[in-house]
Amino acid sequence: MAVKAFITGCAGTALTDTERRFFRNEDPWGLILFARNCVDKEQIRSLIEDFRASVGRADAPVLIDQEGGRVQRLRAPTWTDYPSAETIAGIHAHFPEAGRRAAWLLGRLIGEDLAEIGISVDCVPVLDIRVPATHKVIGDRSFGTDPDIIEILAGAMTDGVSAAGVAAIMKHIPGHGRATADSHFDLPVVDCPRDELATSDFEPFRRFSTGPSAIPMAMTAHVVYSALDDTEPATLSPFVVNAIIRGEIGFDGLLMSDDLSMGALSGSLQERTKAAFTAGCDMALHCNGDLDEMAAVASQTPDLAGRAAERAKAALAWARREETDMAAAHEEFFAILDRASQPGDA
Repeated sequence: MAVKAFITGCAGTALTDTERRFFRNEDPWGLILFARNCVDKEQIRSLIEDFRASVGRADAPVLIDQEGGRVQRLRAPTWTDYPSAETIAGIHAHFPEAGRRAAWLLGRLIGEDLAEIGISVDCVPVLDIRVPATHKVIGDRSFGTDPDIIEILAGAMTDGVSAAGVAAIMKHIPGHGRATADSHFDLPVVDCPRDELATSDFEPFRRFSTGPSAIPMAMTAHVVYSALDDTEPATLSPFVVNAIIRGEIGFDGLLMSDDLSMGALSGSLQERTKAAFTAGCDMALHCNGDLDEMAAVASQTPDLAGRAAERAKAALAWARREETDMAAAHEEFFAILDRASQPGDA
């Protein structure tokens, strides 16, 4: 049976028989975990093993949003609560080398936490540029306002994640930073000239789309850019996907939708899924674990084939694990945070 081009969630901390049958019959490419699915290390390992056994692929990707700051599904006391991208950027502003090193260590430590329990993909880095009106849904998840700084810090963090053997996903292409609404609940509309978007919002994504620093996966933004397509959000817009993301930005990796169950999108799950693939997305993402919705997404999802399958294979082969003294890395990271908090210290 062919793998289908969608990533799905599950409802709880263990699979139900119904979920196992669904995974076996529909064969989604991957699974994404949320806090509702995570209790402790052994429980997560068991959940992941069960999913992979259900689809019959020991290397089936398992994803999570583990950024640091507000967005981390694995929390203390079992895991470390890490600082936000904004905190790392603040260190870099005063101590550039220490800030870049902290970004790499952040990625390496988070990546190790994930690799230890079998999670193979982290939904980082956030490449969205902040502006004065940026909604708090992005807020301190952004590395800041300057594409050069974002490139340095997001690049270092991504290198750290890769060094743990974990793949990365840049988000939210082509840029969520100007949105003044939370796309989990409402559809943001960005009124900004195309040339301004090109020189600011698009720029971090362009820098990580080609060359040696290219990140193999990207997640779309459920945002309408009126200068590009005044009707459809990027996820569902053939023009934004093909002319902007694939064309102007130059991204040729695996393009996945943001969560199709989010409030920014209208219509049925079948309609949303069909529209995302029609627009040019390679992969549909559905997160809330509602089995009826999962079935609706699956019903409109094609087999993972052709160029999309090649991109998916390359994305999972991208990470290159490096051996690291993790105790020393942890000590160094928190020493940097401590030194940076002391007035006048470097």
